[in-house]
Amino acid sequence: MSKIRIDRINEEISHAVSEILPTVKDPRVQGAGMISVTHVDTAGDLSLSKIYLSVFPLAGKEVNSKELTQGLKSCSGYIRKELALRVKLRLSPELVFILDDSLDRGAKVINLINQTMKED
Repeated sequence: MSKIRIDRINEEISHAVSEILPTVKDPRVQGAGMISVTHVDTAGDLSLSKIYLSVFPLAGKEVNSKELTQGLKSCSGYIRKELALRVKLRLSPELVFILDDSLDRGAKVINLINQTMKED
């Protein structure tokens, strides 16, 4: 399948999953905080979609990434069903959720840069 088509499908899946996640009833997912989709990577044969998520925790709460991924895995059937209703594809891809820590790593790098700037 062409790269342009896969990119459009990734974008559609990203928007649909962003709308579906707030409707999930699993307390492990609801209590995690604000979850946003950062990136979607779908296989060329539409059999698998890797969905990268970033989590902004609620005030005063720590995000337990293991519980969150277990919650997302347990409700992936619901999310997949809702995705099939919203995105018209011949096949509904299997969903794999991956927590994206690039924002945390970026914040650490910025802090290190700021510390070295203060020292100089």
